[in-house]
Amino acid sequence: MSRFYEAGPLAQVGINLFYGYGYNFYRQENQLRADDQRVRQMACSLLGRARGAIDEAESAYRRENIPTPTRANPFPDPAVVANAQALERLGREVGGLEGLIRHQPVPENDRMTQRYRLEAATLATLAEKDAVLVGQAELLRSLVEGVAGEAILANKREIETGIAAITSTLRDRQTFLL
Repeated sequence: MSRFYEAGPLAQVGINLFYGYGYNFYRQENQLRADDQRVRQMACSLLGRARGAIDEAESAYRRENIPTPTRANPFPDPAVVANAQALERLGREVGGLEGLIRHQPVPENDRMTQRYRLEAATLATLAEKDAVLVGQAELLRSLVEGVAGEAILANKREIETGIAAITSTLRDRQTFLL
């Protein structure tokens, strides 16, 4: 008979993996921690798509609106350059939000946290805040994906409001953990 069918040693390895190293896959806190990471990864993915869309729109805007320099006109129109720079700035801000979300803290799994804070309740509240982040990121992505640079510039105020809302949600999440 093969060793793979012996329940004794296999069960012992399973017990060591689940409990001996301090991690149990079936604990609610561990599932909530994994859900929190997955939801934040989803928000980052949506913001990455939004950043990519803004970057594409910016490069297309530059190609279409900034002509090749000539002797008669060596410098591009300052308004067109300002619009291109505004698109570039929006892309950087969205990319910065993606980085902030990716590096958000999660409560530590240590004795002090377990003593002074209910870990499952804290993680459940963080999951709710992260779900709001995903909704906001999806709305921002829908505003910019597949849209030309001129349309993004026309919606610039609403996009900036979305960026501010995501920043505010991140700040609320950070203050909750303090």
